[in-house]
Amino acid sequence: MNIGVPKEILEGETRVAMIPALVSNFTKKSHAVYVERGAGLAASFTDDEFTNAGATVLDSAGEVFATSDIIFKVQPPQKNPSSGKHEAEMIVEGSVFAGYMSPLFEHETVRIFCDRNITSFAMEYIPRITRAQSMDALSSMATISGYKAVLIAANHLPKMFPLLMTAAGSIQPAHVFILGAGVAGLQAIATAKRLGARVEAFDPRPAVREQVQSLGASFVEMELPKEDVETKGGYAKAQSDEFLLKEREAIATRLAKTDIIISTAQIFGKKAPILITEEMVKHMRPGSIIIDLAAEMGGNCALTVPHEMTTLHGVRIYGAVNLPATIPMHASQMYAKNLANLFNNLYQSEGSGIDFEDEITSGACMTHNGKIMNESIKNALAQGGQHE
Repeated sequence: MNIGVPKEILEGETRVAMIPALVSNFTKKSHAVYVERGAGLAASFTDDEFTNAGATVLDSAGEVFATSDIIFKVQPPQKNPSSGKHEAEMIVEGSVFAGYMSPLFEHETVRIFCDRNITSFAMEYIPRITRAQSMDALSSMATISGYKAVLIAANHLPKMFPLLMTAAGSIQPAHVFILGAGVAGLQAIATAKRLGARVEAFDPRPAVREQVQSLGASFVEMELPKEDVETKGGYAKAQSDEFLLKEREAIATRLAKTDIIISTAQIFGKKAPILITEEMVKHMRPGSIIIDLAAEMGGNCALTVPHEMTTLHGVRIYGAVNLPATIPMHASQMYAKNLANLFNNLYQSEGSGIDFEDEITSGACMTHNGKIMNESIKNALAQGGQHE
């Protein structure tokens, strides 16, 4: 197969869906890799490195799309502001796409894929099962987000993180409070502890208590709901207003002594829950910081502005969006490996077709043979009277 890797065109996206070190994984199996010139430069991967690894560097995105049987991308297909062409329309009809898709929001891309008979796989829909861990891009990128969130907070906090005993007196450690102990939250805990902070974490799922404590953080308890707090796929479930109120009450008891909040709570495909109200912000210490990793989905703080660092009631609030793009070399390395593992699962032997009975394949597949394969996406578009 011909594997194509175009340069990302979304403003601020620095990652690339292939790295030189992985090219031989494909070429040794008689696949060809085509990379758009300059696609890896923002992530510190040069065209010469791709060429030396066995890839073919092409001068334009159009050439990459026209040459490829399968397209690897990071961001969902976009309309190119300079050419006016939509990337989804540039992909060869009947071919394959693998990358993030945001299908609940990028309806135009889904329609184009159906109209052009493109088989597409959304990386954010990889099932959270043991066999698919090596393909789980959401977890890979969450690891980077949790790490970078703590570094951003440390850079803006008017205090140091560790306990220090100095001739000028004792410096008390910073107090970091993590909301949500998923992959991003756990990495934030580990990073904050390495920097010497005192760390607490909150999560409504009792199963994560041991993970939090194993990293040296304290687990904040609360009264748990009778219903499940997560889906079978491992994602957090939306909870009732009554339960959200109890969550806020549990969080509010910690705010007066908190220097940094890293909030990571998200509901897959839905608006993020508000865990920090404006009134709660007013009770935080002057100079404290909130890093809201749920900003792109509305934010866990009622005052969050995506992409911006604002100061309200003496508290800095950062609406963090796409933090993995701020560490593009390792983010690309991890994401490209996730894609490579998905590819190997899709095409397990030479000449074999895609097995749509496979749980990973069926879970990640969005479109095939002109039809929408995911029921939630099909229902979302049907409500607007669109594609089946």
